[in-house]
Amino acid sequence: MSACPRFSHLLVLPHLHVQNANAVSSPLTHGFPSMTAFLGLMWALERKTRAAGLDLAFKAVGVVSHDHQEQVTEGGFVRAFRLTRNPVGKDGGTAAIVEEGRIHLELSLVLGIDSERWSREPEAREADLATVAELLAGMRVAGGTLLPPAQPGRFRYRPWSLDLTGTESDRQAEFRKARMRLLPGFALVSREDRLDARLAELQAENPVSTRLDAWLSLSRINWRHQPGEKDGKGEWLNDRKGQGWIVPIPVGYGALGELHPAGSVANTRDATTPFRFVESLHSVGEWISPHRLQSPQQLLWYADSQPDTGLYRCRNDYRPAADALEQLYDFD
Repeated sequence: MSACPRFSHLLVLPHLHVQNANAVSSPLTHGFPSMTAFLGLMWALERKTRAAGLDLAFKAVGVVSHDHQEQVTEGGFVRAFRLTRNPVGKDGGTAAIVEEGRIHLELSLVLGIDSERWSREPEAREADLATVAELLAGMRVAGGTLLPPAQPGRFRYRPWSLDLTGTESDRQAEFRKARMRLLPGFALVSREDRLDARLAELQAENPVSTRLDAWLSLSRINWRHQPGEKDGKGEWLNDRKGQGWIVPIPVGYGALGELHPAGSVANTRDATTPFRFVESLHSVGEWISPHRLQSPQQLLWYADSQPDTGLYRCRNDYRPAADALEQLYDFD
């Protein structure tokens, strides 16, 4: 498994308002967009900045969600997406409804970058930040439209950066101060360790349990009844206590076959890139407050492509603190 690429700066685009982002993150999950969408946004933004003459190399991306509103029907146990009716067809007949899931978001985009120019010419940084924000304004964010801020001059909407130089302790100290600017909000991090732990629990009860069983178990709230010792009534307990805000997430793609030469498969996106049929890979993540992050590497996601094994994954290097209570109240 690869490690997070090295970077010298953080570039933060705070409190972006995105309308109608894609809420269907994979064939099996919905809600917040997949991290693959934000990695794609990062690479598309990098191409635009290079075309604009900026010396910025984008290495990893993180997202902090401040608010969300999934477009679903309210009330009742079962909810459905609010769908739009397409315009009538050429014959005047009613067009079919296309199943789509949408979500409105307020999020901060955090990018790990390298820039030699910023090291040589610190005065060029403010102009570069404004250019990046301007380029992003004309792009789609996870399929959604980026809305201009109601008060663009406010401090909370201005892009900012953070130097990650010096020793490891210096970099962590700088990040520990800057992370407070991402509050209130929640960052999505990887928790594959929860998946391994749940699999061990299930296999202790049933040796034939699989990782799919563990993933499905973590994707829902499991209730059980504990009989009372005296009155016999007991109480209902669930398995989420102390587990955190665990969610099922897609983390990339796995190959279904061999790599096809460029242009050999009809109706592909372009004729210059090799093509491969893939399916979604799933894992579990956790939404945590940014003040619990000890380093930028715990926040950021990066690509880990292994064509030889057919794995194209998004990875994140979050590791929980040994002492959960100390982690919870770490505001230094």
